[in-house]
Amino acid sequence: MAKSNEKILVVEDEEDIRELISYNLQREGFEVVAHETGEEGLKAAIELKPSLVLLDIMLPGLSGIEVCKKLKGDPKTGSIPIILVSAKGEETDIVVGLEIGADDYVTKPFSPKILVARAKAVLRRKEKENEPAETTDGMLEIHKLSMHPGRFEVSIDGNSIQLTVSEFKILQYLAKHPGWVFTRSQIVDAVRGDDYPVTERSIDVQVVGIRKKLGEFGNYIETVRGVGYRFKEKEDEQI
Repeated sequence: MAKSNEKILVVEDEEDIRELISYNLQREGFEVVAHETGEEGLKAAIELKPSLVLLDIMLPGLSGIEVCKKLKGDPKTGSIPIILVSAKGEETDIVVGLEIGADDYVTKPFSPKILVARAKAVLRRKEKENEPAETTDGMLEIHKLSMHPGRFEVSIDGNSIQLTVSEFKILQYLAKHPGWVFTRSQIVDAVRGDDYPVTERSIDVQVVGIRKKLGEFGNYIETVRGVGYRFKEKEDEQI
């Protein structure tokens, strides 16, 4: 069940979908405030400071992308998690939304159970600040993976894995934020260095290389079609 102080703002112009989302969230114990236009949603987010915003991309007047941009660009609301709700044909808008700070997305038609699960996952990540355990010497440990940034050392179950500098940085960036979806350009910005070239096209090639070197553990790096990549949040028992 949700915490008593968790309030979710739903911004959706289609009444039946808005009611469906609200009903399923309320069943899980969330307090729900719903609006049908971008302007109303933006005002409500600023005034209420909800725990989470479920934001449709295609809204009358102010679009969901513009609402997201305004909320993420304001220090007072920038930390509020946002899940975009979109039609399948709006991949470009999803990428734009993620790049300006949206935390996740769900495509229509969607399963109410999946939507609620994604909402809960985003709220969990927010609460934990989504940082895997790091030891005092900077070691990153998640699932069976261990990474030492200072030494550029990687091991799985104690077995050493040899990665290039760029491969190491890409894996480190994804593994430090499990469950988060990152576009190729976001990954480029995060790992770009003066000593080696990183481009959006090369990200795909390097991810293939990382997966190959990691063997079965490479399955933890998921391709999100039309968007980019993410590192699995939960450990797979079979790996």
